[in-house]
Amino acid sequence: MNTPTTPSPLSLGVATASYQIEGAVAEDGRGPSIWDTFTAEPGRVVGGDDGAEACDSYHRVEDDIALIRGLGVDAYRFSLAWPRILPEGRGRVETRGLDYYERLVDGLLEAGIEPVATLYHWDLPQALEDEGGWLERRTAEAFVEYAGVVHQRLGDRVTSWATHNEPWCAAYLGYAAGVHAPGRSEGAAGHRAAHHLLLGHAWAREALPGAHVGIVLNLAPVWPESPEAADVADGVDAIRNRVWLGPLVDGAYDERLLAIAPVLSDPELVRPGDLDAIKGSADWLGINYYTPIRPALGTGEGEHPEQGAYPGVERLDLAVREPRTDIGWEVEPRGLEELLVDTHRRTGLPLVITENGAACADTDVVDGRVEDTDRIDYLRGHLAAVDRARDAGADVRGYFVWTLLDNFEWAEGYAKTFGLVHVDRSSPSLTRTPKASYHWFAEQVAAPAQGRGAAGLLTP
Repeated sequence: MNTPTTPSPLSLGVATASYQIEGAVAEDGRGPSIWDTFTAEPGRVVGGDDGAEACDSYHRVEDDIALIRGLGVDAYRFSLAWPRILPEGRGRVETRGLDYYERLVDGLLEAGIEPVATLYHWDLPQALEDEGGWLERRTAEAFVEYAGVVHQRLGDRVTSWATHNEPWCAAYLGYAAGVHAPGRSEGAAGHRAAHHLLLGHAWAREALPGAHVGIVLNLAPVWPESPEAADVADGVDAIRNRVWLGPLVDGAYDERLLAIAPVLSDPELVRPGDLDAIKGSADWLGINYYTPIRPALGTGEGEHPEQGAYPGVERLDLAVREPRTDIGWEVEPRGLEELLVDTHRRTGLPLVITENGAACADTDVVDGRVEDTDRIDYLRGHLAAVDRARDAGADVRGYFVWTLLDNFEWAEGYAKTFGLVHVDRSSPSLTRTPKASYHWFAEQVAAPAQGRGAAGLLTP
């Protein structure tokens, strides 16, 4: 492990994503995204919900910056909507979309908050999906063009960039399992999408000169429930974790992964020079952590949303222990501690927890408060896990709570709430009310533990 002589300060922040909060899907020249198309198909999303309005942050950017400022955090992680900037995915640039993000970035800087930008959080322009989406190499090429357009406008003020958010979800939930946009259940197609997402990341680095460029992965500790489940667990680990870390660190897909996914040996897909370009292309790694994965045999749990997301692995049973969050995910801070230590040993890279949070069945606003003590307990336990990992030598530079606002939670619609701020969807004004967890987190920022708080997220 590359252990820093003096641990770097830990920046504290909060995170959101474009499609989940912005709304305004047909304004100022924005083109349709795959999520607009997906949510229009009956049965795809709980409650038939969509992101057409979301939290209306497109029109309330000043209000939301004020909420972020109220937390006192060091940094804010947000994503940009590709179809808001290049409505057809390439070519014509919509300057009104760039104007919106410029207002956001300038407002953050004026408030003393570091902007941390993610280029792709799943809202692919539908025009590119009509050409094959991430199953086609030319989508990675279009991504480089998009990155260059954004950097030209914002690169003088934003220095920390993530290319992709959770490419595992984009590839395997979107193209293999069909539970996320674009909703294609094509098994091994997920592996093709994964390779092209990695290529897009690596190539886009060249369009972001002078920046700290990372990629955000939803890595997970994989703990087999029994010795008999060890082989299945290894396959899950290969597709969830090693499909990304192998190329990024070693410039190779490992032998077990190639046995599961022979398409990754196809020279028409993985061309000469591809893996060389991907190797070493990340200056830092973002880790989104919520829960461990516990492969098991014969649990009787039955089907689950990720059933088809590990193509090439035999039927997947999962064990989930108590306690669980409202979305059904096990609460286990030890998984975050282990993941941070092991990933730093594996990669030697600076790490940022780019998402961590809990879906809780929040009560309604009563006397101006939402008492989400279960979320506070979750965050307290995971912040302690971060501190333990740093004490063990993991070079962790930042921790971002997911999320600022109750928002559009993908296939769960508005049924699951992760926000530090309650959004009243019955109110025409989408009234925002900070929860008890918002005030608790602000207290952690204001009176931080030793080593927390930083002037720059990736400052050495």
